Amino acid sequence: MSTIVIFVAALILVAGVIIYNRLVGARNQVSTAWSDIDVQLQRRYDLIPRLVDAVDQYASYERATLEAVTVLRAEAMQVADVEARGEVEAKISSGLGRLIVLAESYPDLKANENFLNLQNELVETEDYLQFARRYYNGSVRDYNTLTETVPSNLLATWFGFDRSVYFQKTSDDAANVPLIDLGSVE
Repeated sequence: MSTIVIFVAALILVAGVIIYNRLVGARNQVSTAWSDIDVQLQRRYDLIPRLVDAVDQYASYERATLEAVTVLRAEAMQVADVEARGEVEAKISSGLGRLIVLAESYPDLKANENFLNLQNELVETEDYLQFARRYYNGSVRDYNTLTETVPSNLLATWFGFDRSVYFQKTSDDAANVPLIDLGSVE
């Protein structure tokens, strides 16, 4: 009888270790995925001043749009919370879209090689950001599923594994992008 109890206890312990390790692995995958998003956001932040400068040379009287994008960039770089960062990123995406539309009004700018390269880099970065967001949200989904389903939820609660937040508001999520008045940002 004691052999059976020891065997069951060992089985429960092994199952607990396996579940705990899966939770840790899923949490680390979420962290890695967020790091990928952060790299792409930094790349976009680095492109914004160069793009603004290129447009600024041609459209100096459109200063409000240019300044708004710059202000939003600075704001986004200060936000650490995933949910709040998503909201700011949506505003940046909207502002960058308006910046590109503004550039359409200037044929010389549209033909400028530097601007075209910057625009292509921005499009490429937005694509990478979309892929990174999807990977991150998939990792969050898997992690949250582990923290909510039996029996892993018992260990998740006991060891303090909190739910992660989705990074939802991005340029390809147009239905959730809040409208902003770029003219009012100073």
